[in-house]
Amino acid sequence: MLHNRRTLLLLGASLALTLTVGACSGGGGGGGAGGVGADQTTDGTVSVVATTSVYADVAQAIGGEYVRVHAIISSANADPHGYEANAQDKLAVSKAQIGIENGGGYDDFFPQLAKGQLDAENIINVSELSGLDSGADFNEHVWYSLPTMSKLADQLVQRFSAALPAEAASFATHADEFKAQLKELQTRLIDVKKAYSGTAVAITEPVPMYLLEEAGLVNTTPAKFTEAVENGADVPAATVAEVLSLIASGKIALLAYNQQTEGPQTSQIKTACEAAGIPVVNFAETLPENTHYVNWMLANVSHLEQGLKTMDAK
Repeated sequence: MLHNRRTLLLLGASLALTLTVGACSGGGGGGGAGGVGADQTTDGTVSVVATTSVYADVAQAIGGEYVRVHAIISSANADPHGYEANAQDKLAVSKAQIGIENGGGYDDFFPQLAKGQLDAENIINVSELSGLDSGADFNEHVWYSLPTMSKLADQLVQRFSAALPAEAASFATHADEFKAQLKELQTRLIDVKKAYSGTAVAITEPVPMYLLEEAGLVNTTPAKFTEAVENGADVPAATVAEVLSLIASGKIALLAYNQQTEGPQTSQIKTACEAAGIPVVNFAETLPENTHYVNWMLANVSHLEQGLKTMDAK
């Protein structure tokens, strides 16, 4: 889904990029014409550039010692919607053999950044890879879809093995381990679904919706509320009142809360839930520092389970 605030900020990013990194455009050996393609490597490793630390972490998990990964957005406190690429990012793309972007309107700065540096066939678009519905209401936060991340692992094995055939077995082993961990999380979500299928929840943004849906939970938040929050706009007063009425009704089991986009209105909803004894479960857009993707998802699933059990105990 494309958002107004994202479009404006990314326009600024493109202008800033033109001014600050032009001198780097001819350097390095990228996936473009004359560069190092995804099927060849010069130092025994595959160079990967990912738009976020989430995808960088997954690439590192699959590639191990045989990959060098650069995450464009690496800070846990960064706002991916308004990221401005810099000269270091441009240089990393120029040297990359494989790129990983989220797609779906989430990291629209990347195609411009990769233009002339990394051929489209050497870029993995995870939204396209997901096979999820990419219509007008597409939820672009596909890293919260565990099946999608399993598909990404398989795709990385294919790409890395093409670049380093001698290490194909290592890549496959790492992917099997990664997917086994995802499978354990999915099993836990199946158990949640058995116990709570159809349970109503509220959200401030659709960031964790794929995970919530896999757990059988149903979002009952008015679309006008989440759309306004995502777009960085004020939520209409009538819509805020509708959400507060939903909370007061006692019909929701928990609030899935995105701390990274906290504002007066989302804070108001959070406070109302806390006052009503409704658990607030925090979900972030970006990978927390000093952790790995699987551990992050493990914590998310655990917090979700605990929130539901807390409501049960009331």
